Amino acid sequence: MRHQSHGLSRDDGEIEITLDGLPVETPSERRSFNAIRSYLEMLALEKQRVICSISIDGHDANPALPSVQSGTFGRIDAESIALDESEILLLKTAMQQTEHARACVETAMTLVLINDSSVARELWWNLARELKEPVLTLSLLPDHLCGPANGRAPLKQLRKWQLEQVAAIIRHVDQACQTDDTIKLSDALEKRVLPWLEKMGDLIQLWHETAMAGSRLGIKSGIF
Repeated sequence: MRHQSHGLSRDDGEIEITLDGLPVETPSERRSFNAIRSYLEMLALEKQRVICSISIDGHDANPALPSVQSGTFGRIDAESIALDESEILLLKTAMQQTEHARACVETAMTLVLINDSSVARELWWNLARELKEPVLTLSLLPDHLCGPANGRAPLKQLRKWQLEQVAAIIRHVDQACQTDDTIKLSDALEKRVLPWLEKMGDLIQLWHETAMAGSRLGIKSGIF
C-alpha cells in the first residue's frame, strides 16, 4: 500500500506501511511517524495484540518512546505479538536497554577524556545505573523459559550471575575512577563495560529472534 502524505513523508509524498508483513492503509491526516504508530497500535489492540517492534526505513525505533524523527521517511514496518506472549516484549525491551547503554558507553569513552576527573566520575556514576536495567527486565521473564529441562541453568541462577557480573564491572570501573586518571577510566569503559554489553546484546537478540520465530510457528515452549 502507498499512502499519500506530507510533513515527514519522503520527497515523493508516499509511505509504505506494514503491520505483521501486511500492507496497511492509514487515514490521510496520519502524516507523522507518531500519528502512524498510534494508528498501528490501535489496529493491534483491536486484535488483542501489542506492537513489539517498529522500524523507520529499516532502522529500529523504540515503540515505547515518543519519536523525535525530524527527517523524511518512506517506509514503516511494525510487528505485533499476542498479549499472552509478553516474554517477547520483555526481550525486545531488554535489547533496547542494552543498545542504549552501549551507545552511552561509547559516547562516555570520549567525554571522560575531555573533562577533568571529577566530571568524568559523575559521567560514569550516572552511566552505571544503566547497566542493571536489562538484567532487571530479564528478571521479569517466567522461569519456565529456561531450566534443567533444556540443559541450561535455571533462569533464577542466570539472573544471579548477571547481577554479580554487573557489580564486578562497576567495582572495576570505580577503582579506575579513584586514580584520577581519565585515560584509565576510558580504558575501563572500553575493555570491561563495552564487551559485556555487546555480549549481553547479542545474547538477548538471539533469544528475541528465537522467540519471534517460535511465535510465528505457534510454538510457546522454552525459548532459550
